[in-house]
Amino acid sequence: MMNRCGLLTVNKEPVPLKSIEVELEVRDHVATVVSTLNYENKEDKPVEAVFVFPLPGDAAVCHFSAKLGQTQIVAEVKEKQEAREEYDDALSSGQQAFLLEESQQSPDIFSLSVGSLPPGESASIRLEYVTELAVQADDGLRFSLPAVLNPRYQPQGSEGSSVQVTSVPASLVPYSLSLSARVSSARPVSKVESSCSLDPLQYLNTDQTQATIKLSAGHKFDRDVELLIYYKDAHQPTAVVEAGQTSAKQGSLMGDPVVMVSLYPEFPQSVMSTVASRGEFVFLLDRSGSMEFSLNNSKQEKTRISSARDTLLLLLKSLPMGCYFNIYSFGSSFEHIFPKSVEYSQQTMEEALKKVEEMNANFGGTEILMPLRHIYSQPCIPNQPRQLFVFTDGEVGNTKEVVDLVKRNSGSHRCFSFGIGEGASSALINGLAKEGGGHAQFITGTDRMQPKVMQSLRFALQPAVVDVSVTWDLPKGVSVTALSPPITVVFQGQRSLIYAQLTGQSSEAAEGSVTVKYSLAGHPSQNQLNFSLKPAEDTGSTVHRLAARTLIRSLEMEEREKREEKDGVKKKVVELSVQSGVSSSFTAFIAVNKTDGEAIQGPLLRRNIQTLSTCKRRRCTTMQGFSALPPPQPHLRAGGSPLEQQELVSQMKCLRKPVMSLINAGAKSRLSGRHSFEQQLGSRYPDVSLNDDGATASQSPRDPLLQLVSLQKASGCWQLDPALAAALGKTSEEVEKSKPALVNNEGWATILALIWLHGFKMDAKEEWELLAMKAVSWLRAQNALRVTDCVDAGNALLGSSVQKDALGL
Repeated sequence: MMNRCGLLTVNKEPVPLKSIEVELEVRDHVATVVSTLNYENKEDKPVEAVFVFPLPGDAAVCHFSAKLGQTQIVAEVKEKQEAREEYDDALSSGQQAFLLEESQQSPDIFSLSVGSLPPGESASIRLEYVTELAVQADDGLRFSLPAVLNPRYQPQGSEGSSVQVTSVPASLVPYSLSLSARVSSARPVSKVESSCSLDPLQYLNTDQTQATIKLSAGHKFDRDVELLIYYKDAHQPTAVVEAGQTSAKQGSLMGDPVVMVSLYPEFPQSVMSTVASRGEFVFLLDRSGSMEFSLNNSKQEKTRISSARDTLLLLLKSLPMGCYFNIYSFGSSFEHIFPKSVEYSQQTMEEALKKVEEMNANFGGTEILMPLRHIYSQPCIPNQPRQLFVFTDGEVGNTKEVVDLVKRNSGSHRCFSFGIGEGASSALINGLAKEGGGHAQFITGTDRMQPKVMQSLRFALQPAVVDVSVTWDLPKGVSVTALSPPITVVFQGQRSLIYAQLTGQSSEAAEGSVTVKYSLAGHPSQNQLNFSLKPAEDTGSTVHRLAARTLIRSLEMEEREKREEKDGVKKKVVELSVQSGVSSSFTAFIAVNKTDGEAIQGPLLRRNIQTLSTCKRRRCTTMQGFSALPPPQPHLRAGGSPLEQQELVSQMKCLRKPVMSLINAGAKSRLSGRHSFEQQLGSRYPDVSLNDDGATASQSPRDPLLQLVSLQKASGCWQLDPALAAALGKTSEEVEKSKPALVNNEGWATILALIWLHGFKMDAKEEWELLAMKAVSWLRAQNALRVTDCVDAGNALLGSSVQKDALGL
């Protein structure tokens, strides 16, 4: 069973993992991460410590070693079954052994086994990986050190067994974390931000191209550790050539030079200023029980599902007239608002918004495959490109199955994905977007979901880039082998990465160039970069390892698709993984201390080391506290499968308060627990919303921006009514009295709404920009409107000073 909360053992034996130390080195957009895990066995018998933990889904794990006293053991990469057998043999013969392996279901979960640690002994495990940093909407580069690993929901019938995770709330995590980072670039480092507490940024030189930063002492383990790094002039194309290893065979990936090219396409302004009026927009919302968890650590405790509802309001108001849309929601089952996508109109928008308001996190598990298959079974609408938006907290165990399904249907749509809350699977969220030709966003800490989602909607409304090709111009005698999958997606301002192997000889002064050509809105475009073939001096093997990781992931997906050629592709992956020293789903790192040891009599004590999960925000109680609760019954909405029932039992442990009044066995009194708990159980009892003291919670007032947005019509206009006056902070009489003569009510109301947005909500412009453009288009169609008089009168009424030109009029 996958425990969400609670200590593992009733006797509370000490857990062997004592601390984690992380050293981070960031060069431009590539990070090298070295984690040291310190173990100590305080028991009187040898133990085997098992730690299941998350890493970024696209990380290339490239080094694993152990230090026992003065003895250093460096692990080797071997075929996974061979490594497991060697580990078991070592333990049975009394030798110390260490095994690091990637989950079969998801490449962002790793399991570390520390075998036969004698009583009183300590061990230090050193783990190194390299990863690319994703570009954010504001040009920041995002580094995330996952500290949260939520139990992954494993649907019935899916391949493989689920990863066993022992999770505890933040206050009970029995180990400490420290992190220090060094950032360097050819461009100045302007700032580093974080959702966690940081010591001040320290610059190491006068031009500010190098800096260090540290995580403040006492990290609370209530969130992933996220750094946002900002450089001046961030969008500069670059190419880095890295020399091959002298010890590796020439002509092999590790023996030849490898080039990493970063391009930032810039589209013509004439194209960017137009917004597509066509498209089929399909929104897929996670309504599993975990979506009831809070989105961040603020006192308001806004839940993931309520933030998603607000975001759907903005999305629906921002859609262009003439498009089609539908909304799906899923958990253990799924439902849709319309049987098939419908044309966007005032009537269909109102119907959808009414259903969205009723959506709660009451659908049980996280079965995302079923709704995706249903969506892909629907025929595409001619001349309406399909755009799929997926909102989930990413707690699924069948990540590879889901991503493979999206890839198989990538020719018919673009997929934009959103990871909500701490612990969302980076492998799932990034995989959906990468294989679906879209863009991935993560909403964590104090992030607002709305601006990130609206950025993706702007991407979806951009004309699709087609006919992408990459050509190389290299000196005679030098050939190139592409290591990255073909580029299929290009977005304005978003980085495109290309890895390639260079074979052959050239002079150090030689230069090459790479050109990416594509067609945008019927216009041919291209981006070219010239670069020196002289290898960089200080990259080590970073570029080779990232290139190997990219090729390994492509081959692993090919292996899952081509069943008949499975063994051949798997052999290639194992060979490449062993040669490059980069982990894969078919290999593992194994280290054995081969000094003499005594054969172990009987089984080792096994200690599963607890990992933080998002139930950290739920106060946890012991199982005894629920002895009077009846077990989940099969008729409950989310209780179909044994696994789902286990999920429900584990949710019982995660109530914010211990249950306020327990139900005696067989009693029919109502359960006084959290409203979210009632929803999770699909209870027959009426909905009750309680605060921490057991009192009924009052409905929090709606955000003023969302209040105004909710009143906009599908066409883009607002109506002159009391609700609009209240949203503007005025009375109906004041609004009507200020209206210039001969101006129609809708025109006046719409200009007032635009003035209010520009005058008082510029800090949230990313959220309302698209719906404001729609309002401006509507106003332009009203030929007789006296715009100047309306703007002057509107400013006088609202106490603002917005210029007509600023409104786009």
